[in-house]
Amino acid sequence: MSLETVTTTIRERVGDDAGLGATLKFKTGDGVVFIDGKSTPNSVSNEDKDADCTVGVELSDLEAMMAGDLAPTTAFMGGKLKVEGDMGVAMKLQGLMG
Repeated sequence: MSLETVTTTIRERVGDDAGLGATLKFKTGDGVVFIDGKSTPNSVSNEDKDADCTVGVELSDLEAMMAGDLAPTTAFMGGKLKVEGDMGVAMKLQGLMG
């Protein structure tokens, strides 16, 4: 998968309202995926904006989480996710993953 494919998949899962109520950014070595969960409808882009929560993750690990092959909690405990900012927002990610 590419960053573009992951962005499209996240956009489809977020829909009009993912229930985040916050902004979140996945920061990979290939670029970023920004989720604006405060806007109505929610939006997903590759803009590198300030977010309530930033999740540092390799694209391959993000792909595995989207496919349901890697649980976000397992990734975090294994050091594959680095969370900065509001941890409560990161906890809501489980619903967006595969």
